[in-house]
Amino acid sequence: MVLRFAAIALSLLAPSASSAQTPAQAPVSGSSADAPPQASTEMRFQKWLADFRATAAGEGIGAATLSSALDRLTYNARVVELDRAQPDDSRPQSVPLFSNYLSARLVPARINPGKRLAVELDQTLRAVQARYGVPPEIMLGIWGMETNYGSYTGDFDLVRSLASLAFDGRREALFTRELIAALRMIDSGVPRSRLVGSWAGATGNPQFLPSSYLTHAVDFDGDGTADIWRSRADTAASIANYLKNNGWVTGGDWAMRVSVPAALDRIRVVNTVEPKSCTRVLARHSRWIPVKEWRALGLQPQDGRTWPADDTLATLVEPDGPGKGAYLAYGNYRALLAYNCSNFYALSVGLLADRLRTGS
Repeated sequence: MVLRFAAIALSLLAPSASSAQTPAQAPVSGSSADAPPQASTEMRFQKWLADFRATAAGEGIGAATLSSALDRLTYNARVVELDRAQPDDSRPQSVPLFSNYLSARLVPARINPGKRLAVELDQTLRAVQARYGVPPEIMLGIWGMETNYGSYTGDFDLVRSLASLAFDGRREALFTRELIAALRMIDSGVPRSRLVGSWAGATGNPQFLPSSYLTHAVDFDGDGTADIWRSRADTAASIANYLKNNGWVTGGDWAMRVSVPAALDRIRVVNTVEPKSCTRVLARHSRWIPVKEWRALGLQPQDGRTWPADDTLATLVEPDGPGKGAYLAYGNYRALLAYNCSNFYALSVGLLADRLRTGS
């Protein structure tokens, strides 16, 4: 799992992560300007932390890890403030236009480094593709959108952030689970000092939450450690493994931009099956329809693309609404949504990947 808002927040920030402070009791860059928490809040946090420590011990977390991670840990009001300030995408007026979102991200400062990295890591990326079936440009598309290829990975202390968010209670189950996972990472040998990242708890080049690291991170370079912070081979392979584990099909495309006739009867293509996950996002998709039928309905490929096989299933995605740009999304698009449940994000990753693949 990778949180949608974590990726958005990182893509809009620019400080270097090289100055990150990692001790649990120290302020970290990005949160050092926090106002000191009220004593009553800090006292309640410390009571919560004592209870959590007992819970974590019951989950099998070692005493040395609990001590290194939780001793002298303090509440971070800033991360809670940031969490509560996230836009509510259930309100249409709070959602920006995809065209504006894309124009702020599909820029030369993100495209050009990706092209250079594609050349530099060609052999590694091809080896990763051979194992996991994910094209190099897709790996780079995610890496580029998440952290601009590692140029900014965040510098919040993850344990402190996750503990503060779990204590806050708005999404207690999620952040408690991720805090336990972060402690398991330390137990498994990941240095405590390496657990820095976004305020929402995502870390490393691919911005994995701790649970995602435990499930999907890969030691591709064979040095005995799944190092998503410093190893570019491990980073690419971990991204590819995540996508494969979430349904990426070798040889399949992700989507293509299409023109939609104004007379299209959208009632005919509406999805009547309620999504079981990523519900608000998938509610904006049509039902699955074979490409042959989309073609018969008058849709036309754009950007020089050609139709895939007639029996390829696709859904219609119109991120800004009818008449404002449309895409036919294939099964692999759902793997991108599994990485980050946002049509804006998934489309941006795919479009960046297209630019990296074509070299345009």
